[in-house]
Amino acid sequence: MIKNNPFLSDTYTSIWSNHFDGGKKPLSFDSFENIQFYKYAGLPLYINSGKTLTKGMDYRLHPETLNSHRKKVFLIYDVPTYFNTIRDIPENTTLKLLRSKQYPGFAIELGPYTNFNEYMLATFSKSSRYKLNKYKKRFEACFDIRYKMYHGNIGKETYDFVFASFKELLTKRFDDKQITNNNLNPEEWQFYYDVAYPLILEKKASLFVIYDREKPIGVTLNYHSDSVLFDAITVFDIDYAKFHLGSVTIMKLIEYCLAEKIEVFDFSKGYFDYKTRWSNTTYDFEYHIFYDASSFIVKTLASALKRFFDFKQKLRDKNINERLHRFTYKLRHRKTEVKTIDAPFTFHDISSDPLPNGLTEVDLNLAENHKLKMLAFEFLYLNDECFSSLKAFADLTDQYYFIGTNKKVKVSIT
Repeated sequence: MIKNNPFLSDTYTSIWSNHFDGGKKPLSFDSFENIQFYKYAGLPLYINSGKTLTKGMDYRLHPETLNSHRKKVFLIYDVPTYFNTIRDIPENTTLKLLRSKQYPGFAIELGPYTNFNEYMLATFSKSSRYKLNKYKKRFEACFDIRYKMYHGNIGKETYDFVFASFKELLTKRFDDKQITNNNLNPEEWQFYYDVAYPLILEKKASLFVIYDREKPIGVTLNYHSDSVLFDAITVFDIDYAKFHLGSVTIMKLIEYCLAEKIEVFDFSKGYFDYKTRWSNTTYDFEYHIFYDASSFIVKTLASALKRFFDFKQKLRDKNINERLHRFTYKLRHRKTEVKTIDAPFTFHDISSDPLPNGLTEVDLNLAENHKLKMLAFEFLYLNDECFSSLKAFADLTDQYYFIGTNKKVKVSIT
């Protein structure tokens, strides 16, 4: 079992109940150790507290008290196979188990490594390591970057500021992708806001934040057990995409895990390309359906649940869920403008030439200059210039110029 699973803590389950079960006290049954349930209205169905918002449920059966299951179905969502939760059920009981394989899971087992370099050498080729280190160095050279892990202590004012930035970045990210994100559902987001703060103070959660000066440009919500760091939600400012903030975030979190002797960095459920690149182990999430085989009604309900979940997974395998999220996004955001660099551009080196007269300085931090700012980030990345030293100018014909410490260019947009 996982020691001190945060999703089984009193804080997590009580706040979840306040949001999604009317504040009712979670139900415990002698047959199950650690895990608690709520009753589904109108059916003999009991579902784990936390439902699908956890990143991994674990529990243990008590063979000597396998009698509280009579005429009941117990549904436990999101059980990672690497948790090794369930042992064989004794034959002298009517309690039976159905499993429905769901999302794939990805993780990094860090036990074999004593430091970050050992992990990198074992995982990536020489050329890949060079590129990843280059992204991080260039990112830190171009901006005034600092990293902060809030774990065990965070002021409420700081927490509110970071979480507001977190939501803005996540909204911006999925507006760009034009896809619905369930985390941004108002009720679900309010739950994350309410649960993360007390869990951070209890060292059962953390916020990893990347700051550009005082502005959060990357935020990751993590949950902590004694041996596992669960990456729950992570996002970065898409304006900085050229600098590979996703990779930088993962590298910093791996360094943190190794320093804190954390054995597993768990990317949790769902397939993404970056998870396959960084992970060294894969597993499955399962839904566990326990039922009383002596009851026809209960047995029928359990079988129906398994067929339903198996069918949903088949739809996911065919990518139907992503198409649905894109469709619902279009219904809700018919006029959303996605700000991208939509025209070819060229930088002409004029470092040895004098600047034209009559130029006007342009503030790249203004919203109306967003596209020009993206071009400026391209300039920084290509030339190892620092944003704090960069100046942008325009002439009367809207011809733009970027002036760095070591280089100046004329920007041609065609």
